[in-house]
Amino acid sequence: MDDELLGESSNTKSKISQTFIRASQWYQGVVDKTVPWKKARWLFSLLLILGFMARIIIAQGWYIVTYALGIYHLNLFIAFLTPKIDPAMDFDDDNGPELPTKANEEFRPFIRRLPEFKFWYSVTKSTVIGLICTFFECFNIPVFWPILVMYFITLFCITMKRQIKHMIKYRYLPFTHGKPKYQGHEEASKLISGK
Repeated sequence: MDDELLGESSNTKSKISQTFIRASQWYQGVVDKTVPWKKARWLFSLLLILGFMARIIIAQGWYIVTYALGIYHLNLFIAFLTPKIDPAMDFDDDNGPELPTKANEEFRPFIRRLPEFKFWYSVTKSTVIGLICTFFECFNIPVFWPILVMYFITLFCITMKRQIKHMIKYRYLPFTHGKPKYQGHEEASKLISGK
């Protein structure tokens, strides 16, 4: 009889674990399908953040949750702006390393420490978690919110000033506006296609 109970128990655990595996695979498939929809993804996240802010303003509470979410988003944004390989750690000469500025220098593309998709995913997931937290009274800790706002603005300004100085010192720009166009691309495509 004990063997039958153990068999049923392990069979139930197996079915539950298979259900969780299938659900996680389905979820990952849905997330993977959103990769090419960059503008739609960010629009959804912006609407989610606006919904979170509306919830905070209407409920008049959960300022600690909002502050923590803002600090986390700032941390993600800094990781998004920072190169994967920090030029400050690469010491070649007295002036420190620099990104190439002339045609004869080595080309090193800008690779982010936090890729755009992971940035979006983390922002969206943390905003959903923050929104869920606003439905629990235990997270509604009474604070004087103007102090948190001023502290966040100060922290944002200091952090961004440091990041901009880092960009200027090591001569990199984390944003590009479209794909570079090369001269003669029509002739090259005709040669490749054989027409």
